[in-house]
Amino acid sequence: MQKQTYLVTGGAGFIGSALCRMLIEKGNSVINIDNFNDFYDPEIKKRQVAPLIRHPRYHLYEGDIRNQSLLNEIFQSHTIGTVIHLAAMAGVRPSIDTPLLYEEVNIQGTINLLNVMNKHGVRHLLLASSSSVYGNSRRVPFREDDPLERVISPYAATKKSAEDFCYVFHHLFDINVIALRFFTVYGPGQRPDLAIHKFTRLILEGKPIPFFGDGSTRRDYAYIDDIINGILSAANLVSAKRPVYEIINLSGNHPVTLSEMVQQIEKATGKKALLEKLPMQPGDVVQTYADISKAQRLLGFQPDTPFEKGIENFVNWYLSLHSR
Repeated sequence: MQKQTYLVTGGAGFIGSALCRMLIEKGNSVINIDNFNDFYDPEIKKRQVAPLIRHPRYHLYEGDIRNQSLLNEIFQSHTIGTVIHLAAMAGVRPSIDTPLLYEEVNIQGTINLLNVMNKHGVRHLLLASSSSVYGNSRRVPFREDDPLERVISPYAATKKSAEDFCYVFHHLFDINVIALRFFTVYGPGQRPDLAIHKFTRLILEGKPIPFFGDGSTRRDYAYIDDIINGILSAANLVSAKRPVYEIINLSGNHPVTLSEMVQQIEKATGKKALLEKLPMQPGDVVQTYADISKAQRLLGFQPDTPFEKGIENFVNWYLSLHSR
């Protein structure tokens, strides 16, 4: 990996903090901008970045990608090679209640970043997109060239729009872009609002878990270490001098039903789940399943963490965290 300075937006989150640690480990410099919002407990993010704060090649800016003045200050103060844009308002269900906030952060914030990159001559960008853009696509597994005709949540719509604006800046201003469509990422450090984390906590506390639908909905889970490896490979590709605009799926390539996911957590915790059966939620898709042949071809991507092992790792991490 070519050593350089990376700007990571949203670098205190689950994926971002793991990525920053790995970039530093590999000898790079990292600038992290994160607004530490209260979508979930900001103290969790602060704990995740605490080990890096004193590192001489790590710089933390507490701020917002909607603040163009701050972005200009950062780009003026540092020689940035590649931007890895992870910052966003996350979550399908919350986006239904506050679509304007999602539009403001995920679309306007991305345009702000693109404008500042262009102004300062930074030409390499990785964008965190989402499997949500596929909606209830009838074609399975999902391929990057599938038509996106069935987007069913504001969150998905903002991610699709962010991809489109990145292409516009690639076309007009020669910014190299790789948009990585992440499928459900899990593992140690996962956000507390996501199902695996929430279900583990509730099962261990002996409380009912919200079980939406009949248990047959499927998700293509991606283990955090595999995703970080995919991001690093994509960073190498986007830093190449040739013009590049690519959309690439990153997933575990093995869909798991909701029922199977609960069973794996039961096995790892040694406790039986209490199910609170509820109807499907608006905005939820029936299944996600990625075709990762493009990632394999362009990035050498190969997810190698079985779901059972990933759940075991997560539960062990959760138990160690809460036994302190």
